[in-house]
Amino acid sequence: MALDGFPPSEARAASAIPAASGVPIPPTPCTIDRAGLGSLITRLREGGYRTLGPTVADGAIVLGEIDSIADLPQGWHDTQGPGTYRLTSGEDGELFGWAVGPQSAKRELWPPRSVVWRAAGGGGDPAPIGASEGPKAPIALVGVRPCEVAAIGILDGVLGRSPVPDPDFVAARRDLFVCTVECGRPSASCFCESMGSGPSAESGFDLALTEIRDADGERFLVRAGSERGAAVLAGIRTLPAEERDLKAREAVVAGARAGLVRRVDTASLPHLLERNLENPRWSEVAARCLSCGNCTQVCPTCFCVSIEDVTDVTTGIERHRRWASCFEVGHSYLHGGAVRPSTRARYRQWLTHKLGTWFEQFGTSGCVGCGRCLTWCPVGIDLTEEVAALRASDVGNPVPAGERGV
Repeated sequence: MALDGFPPSEARAASAIPAASGVPIPPTPCTIDRAGLGSLITRLREGGYRTLGPTVADGAIVLGEIDSIADLPQGWHDTQGPGTYRLTSGEDGELFGWAVGPQSAKRELWPPRSVVWRAAGGGGDPAPIGASEGPKAPIALVGVRPCEVAAIGILDGVLGRSPVPDPDFVAARRDLFVCTVECGRPSASCFCESMGSGPSAESGFDLALTEIRDADGERFLVRAGSERGAAVLAGIRTLPAEERDLKAREAVVAGARAGLVRRVDTASLPHLLERNLENPRWSEVAARCLSCGNCTQVCPTCFCVSIEDVTDVTTGIERHRRWASCFEVGHSYLHGGAVRPSTRARYRQWLTHKLGTWFEQFGTSGCVGCGRCLTWCPVGIDLTEEVAALRASDVGNPVPAGERGV
């Protein structure tokens, strides 16, 4: 999906699949087999995309470059819970039989470290100063989950449609091809349905797949969500979807919904958080929190960064941007001291921003219910549990901004 109003990039010129193809979006879904999925990957690569998908590395499902379906995690399944992640290998042959890994698409659109600009050194003529990198190959994401698609949409609002859009994000996002795969096996950490981001995919994608494995065999139901998706699909052998295929997709989604064991009551959630800024629960969770920032690093929507200048008399100067975290004491440093010196204040800032004040800034929640913050918290702090505890102990007394403790 392209961001409205942005012109095509220079990188797109090398692609055989234009952003606006003129190919009409098929009104009904179709199906492809495993060979068709392989053709889809090949077509994206031949179309000029750097094709990324789920791979197995370091004991986890991570994003990696894929050349064929052989690179996908066939037969791999994950077991997740607060502070727990394990991969197991089976013989069932499923390609997408897992929930989410520690990495999100944010890594490609908003890299952990990047060079903002550089100035040449070495003396002589005045040093030229400018952007560090030129156009990059467009990215195709294959196999991202619906919650991930929702997270990309949230980042669009934060970084792509802000009063001052980030040029690096805009360039990467404009040419991004999104092929999502609906969830069939949510983890015990997932709560996407509560946040309206899954397990089904309804928008924000170029192509949406549902992996079906039943008595009629293995196949993928495919829906096009854009002209560009339709153009890719037009070059692949497909079969019209039958009623049994549509019902099979419904069964996959229904099974995933039934498998969700965690939920968040989002009714008036920003107001609940606002009037509980001094709730004793913040101190209770702070006693467990390590302030390590893992939750912000794996979150698909956290966008905080810091800026660092690196100088060298021979090679010049570079300004680096790297991911930062509101759990860092120095992140709130202002005029001689940190605004949020305690773990209590930093955890409260993270949760109330993610689920509350994000609405004021961007008109949506900052959470998509992917559950990564639960899984990758070393002490297993559970966001859904904390929200429930705040509801159960709702003090109902708003605190003036000038009187909020740290």
